[in-house]
Amino acid sequence: MDASQVTAATLTDLTTVNLDTIVGEDYRIGAQDKLNVRVFQVEDLSFDEIVVDSSGSLQMPLIGAVRAAGLTPAELSRELAARLGERYLRNPQVTVSVIEAASQKVTVDGAVTKPGVYVMRGRTSLLQAVAMAEGPTQIADLTKVAVFRTINGERNVALFDLEAIRQGRAQDPEVFGDDIVVVDTSRLNSTVRNLVTALPALAIFQVLR
Repeated sequence: MDASQVTAATLTDLTTVNLDTIVGEDYRIGAQDKLNVRVFQVEDLSFDEIVVDSSGSLQMPLIGAVRAAGLTPAELSRELAARLGERYLRNPQVTVSVIEAASQKVTVDGAVTKPGVYVMRGRTSLLQAVAMAEGPTQIADLTKVAVFRTINGERNVALFDLEAIRQGRAQDPEVFGDDIVVVDTSRLNSTVRNLVTALPALAIFQVLR
């Protein structure tokens, strides 16, 4: 993780970006993800929930198996529309959204019992992400937990107070696939520690929700 790439200007950008929209657009579908597929005015081809199989494909009526893994929801929407439009429908309008991303992963590092990369099953909060790593260690500073997120190719970061979240004095923010959570400790490398120390005591991500 190259924390030196995070700048004050990048932090400011967080206040003008809708994170939920960006994550939805950039996310690459994977095996076992649950999708919502809507074909406008064709109920028989619309599904409130359909699961990407272990091979990375969707099994759709009329057109059979469609490769979904590796595509964004928008790309899969276009692929389904093209396949349906070849023989069955005229100018089909298809919308795909991810309702549960089984293939999303979050990295939890710093002063936690088991640092590593963890698979997220559905919506995951910051507390839940830290719990996946079996919680903070005794040397953790829970008032400084940084979440790093890449938006439009730029590294962004926000600081959270995990102690305040535990006590109900602050909201527990949602983490997203490819986020990096770093729990502060005096043993962190100097670059990350200096960055975390310089951050304002404000959970910027929460402002956008």
